[in-house]
Amino acid sequence: MVVDELLARAGARKGQELEEAWVAPAQLAGQELLLVKPLTFMNRSGVAVERLLLRENLLPQDLIVVLDEAALPLDTLRVRERGSHGGHNGLRSLIELLGTDEFPRVRIGVGSSDPIEDLADFVLSPFPPEQVLIVQELVGRAGDAVVTLLEEGPAAAMNRFNGPRKE
Repeated sequence: MVVDELLARAGARKGQELEEAWVAPAQLAGQELLLVKPLTFMNRSGVAVERLLLRENLLPQDLIVVLDEAALPLDTLRVRERGSHGGHNGLRSLIELLGTDEFPRVRIGVGSSDPIEDLADFVLSPFPPEQVLIVQELVGRAGDAVVTLLEEGPAAAMNRFNGPRKE
């Protein structure tokens, strides 16, 4: 959803399948980007990213990874410059295949106050109607965090966006 938000902001229209990912070139915050949605299962997303980095002659530090995080409450963002996978299988795949955790990421809280019995089912299910407006705002904030990472760097993005939405 955040990639779609960034596509809309950039006015990008055309994408294509490359290296087990959907990829669209875009210009955002004065920079040329590739907006990417891996088409693999989440726990294999590192495969697509590694192949694209090699194809485009890019480094892991050139990434900004955006991911949902069931361990964070809904409506919470956490921007980090680097770090462990924290139990997230998509990040685990990226870190293992890239051989580093030195890439910024925007974690988007989608967690529930109710116990989550089946995590895969939970994250693949649509949001309940009462959460749709919260999620739309959260996606916009995550897009703002990505733009801030591009324009001002990780420190500014962390200071501005980490935590729940400010009323």
